[in-house]
Amino acid sequence: MRHFALLIAALLAGLTSGGFAAGLTYPIVGTGQNQSYDNTRVMAAPNPGQPFYGQDAQHPGNKPAYRDNGDGTVSDLVTGLTWVRERGPKMSWADAVAGAQKCRTGGHADWRMPSIKELYSLIQFTGECRGATGLKPFLDTNFFRFTYGDISRGERMIDCQDWSATEYVRTTMNNDATVFGVNFADGRIKGYPKFEPRRRVPNRLFVRYVRGNAAYGKNDFLDNADGTVTDRATGLMWSKADSSQGMNWQQALAWVQKLNATNCMGHSDWRLPSAKELQSIADYSAVPAIAPVFQISRLPDGEHPFFWTGTTHLDGPPGRAGEAAVYVCFGRALGWMQFPPGVGQFRLVDVHGAGAQRSDPKAGDPGAFPHGRGPQGDVIRIRNFVRCVRDSGK
Repeated sequence: MRHFALLIAALLAGLTSGGFAAGLTYPIVGTGQNQSYDNTRVMAAPNPGQPFYGQDAQHPGNKPAYRDNGDGTVSDLVTGLTWVRERGPKMSWADAVAGAQKCRTGGHADWRMPSIKELYSLIQFTGECRGATGLKPFLDTNFFRFTYGDISRGERMIDCQDWSATEYVRTTMNNDATVFGVNFADGRIKGYPKFEPRRRVPNRLFVRYVRGNAAYGKNDFLDNADGTVTDRATGLMWSKADSSQGMNWQQALAWVQKLNATNCMGHSDWRLPSAKELQSIADYSAVPAIAPVFQISRLPDGEHPFFWTGTTHLDGPPGRAGEAAVYVCFGRALGWMQFPPGVGQFRLVDVHGAGAQRSDPKAGDPGAFPHGRGPQGDVIRIRNFVRCVRDSGK
């Protein structure tokens, strides 16, 4: 009877959230972001027609909803996925893959390594990464166990990434075989080498196994032959073409509102997608990492642009924690690296892989970052492109 009651509760939760039980095989969980931001900090929620209107907080989507099953597992009531509550010790990617078959948490024998789309479904952009004193995980720690990197062992606080099952179809850095993962400490998707580049020993990250809804993360695109593409798995409709021009974050939000004023492609409810909505159309089997049903621009240097989302990334100094917004990189995720490290010439290389998710300053001059930013010299463009989205059922 207890299991039957839990099933009914899960079904009801799905029906009310617009999730798995409502007929979508790939429902997108909201980011949890409920505050509005200008170019640097929290602001009062803007109204239509005002600057910065149309960002993540104005379109919350499916509210994250979990259930602790009391047996070491947690059910996601939106996605239909069930997760292991604990991560266990760090391990190599090969050991993480093999460990799924041995896992018996909750009495289940069908655990698997999560794809990058399954793993990313857990991210919440209520997290913060603002130095050692401004840390809040990008994960609901009421339900999922999480630990930061161990500084007593020489690790950084952010050295606590999770493996996915999704291998990069190319290589990163210096021809390193790479697997995508999520860092719930700093709120990013990156490609991580299977082997530490300097010592050539297996790289060790965390892993959290998943089961259920084997269709999650699999798109079902329909070209509507009117400039739009519907994903019947997520219930989202996308513009087939992108903006064909770069713009800063405030301009991107305003550009979408201008489309709505013209009833673009027969609709007036387009929006800048959230981080999780935009990542949902990534195709990790190709470069660029986007399905061929979509058109994607090229930059003058032959690379593909970054694409803005409406999600603010809380990764900055106190008082300016809202100065960055999330983007998804469907093309190569470039960075300026020195070879040999620290002393050699700078080279522009694919540091994180096509399909990475990072963030850019919302405004400013890209020329102020001639060798990028951060330990991998992430390229800073600021003038990113836009692909708009709407709910297809409206």
